Amino acid sequence: MKRINILNYILTFTILIFGFKGNCQKNENLCVGRYWTEDEANLKMKEFASTWNDLPSWEKRAKTIKEGIIKGMKLDQMPKIEGNFDAHITNSRVFDGYIVENIRITSFPGFYITGNLYRPVNSDGKNAAVLSPHGHLQDKRLTHYVQTRCAVLARMGAVVFAYDMVGHGDSHQVDSHRMPIALLLQTWNSKRVLEYLISRPDVDPARIGMTGGSGGGTQTFVLTAIDDRITASVPCVQVSAHFFGGCICESGMPIHKSKNHQTNNVEIAALCAPRPMLLISDGNDWTRNTPRIEYPYIQKIYALYNAEHKVENVHLPLEKHDYGYSKRTAMYNFFAHHLNLNTGAVDWTPSVNEDFVTILPGNQLKIYDESNPIPADALKGDDAIIKYLNLK
Repeated sequence: MKRINILNYILTFTILIFGFKGNCQKNENLCVGRYWTEDEANLKMKEFASTWNDLPSWEKRAKTIKEGIIKGMKLDQMPKIEGNFDAHITNSRVFDGYIVENIRITSFPGFYITGNLYRPVNSDGKNAAVLSPHGHLQDKRLTHYVQTRCAVLARMGAVVFAYDMVGHGDSHQVDSHRMPIALLLQTWNSKRVLEYLISRPDVDPARIGMTGGSGGGTQTFVLTAIDDRITASVPCVQVSAHFFGGCICESGMPIHKSKNHQTNNVEIAALCAPRPMLLISDGNDWTRNTPRIEYPYIQKIYALYNAEHKVENVHLPLEKHDYGYSKRTAMYNFFAHHLNLNTGAVDWTPSVNEDFVTILPGNQLKIYDESNPIPADALKGDDAIIKYLNLK
């Protein structure tokens, strides 16, 4: 086991230095971790601001940034797939105002997305939907706080899909989470989850939210940036001017820099404009400067669209890097307004009471077991997946 972990770290280091193709030159287009100091990032934001002064000039820059994301992660090389989700839903359970199910859908032939579906019990038409990616913890989808936020949103009237990070939970077709194209696979998985939710007859495609914390926050603002079908977005404790994400799934492919541009996660998050977005930040991580650096920059972009009222920042200076209760309640309020959820479905005294949620043991939320094995056609290992995709 130790030998495998060491090899994984060597692989990650090699990819970050030499790039996906393993050429012998340093990949200078990767912006990893704390790529700039806070002082440098402050000056960079002023430099970025000097490149646009009205809506046409911003949208020209926004187009360059969006193209940089798509080409940098090779998303444009993914197979053309419409539908064909082959959704496999098991173990449906009814609780106080919501339903929990285990779900597996096809990402692309031979590769599967695993997770849980939370639905309102009393549904008499089209519901809002929320994508719920998670951050870095092996079985984070199974934690009480992910279960809680999904259950509360479901009782408020949303169909919520909580799905695994690549290499975490039941998503173990890769050799490890730190595989070369983790960023691509996670973004593609998010896109497929979005399309699955929109395809459901009980979902209103005009009311689609997305939220996650930390690495799940990265997944949130990246998909929101490149897919306008996300109608309201809440990236939690992750949007930073100086920190680009410390994992290969966030900064292991060149989405921030090319020969034609340089950007950071602030501008990527700003591509949400003019759709509603809530930034949640705290005082004990790389989002501590959000009220002074990141949020004002994004506000100016929203002002170009006369949409200042659609972007918000909840900053919690005495809190740390998590998606705790105070952060969740801010998100509930935001989605209640912008996704037209039912605030009367939960006890608001004075804030959201989450006590009705039944926390299930992890084994009950697992997708694969003896009666539900991984499909026989599943691709196994990084090499098999990369070979199938045939990326250039």
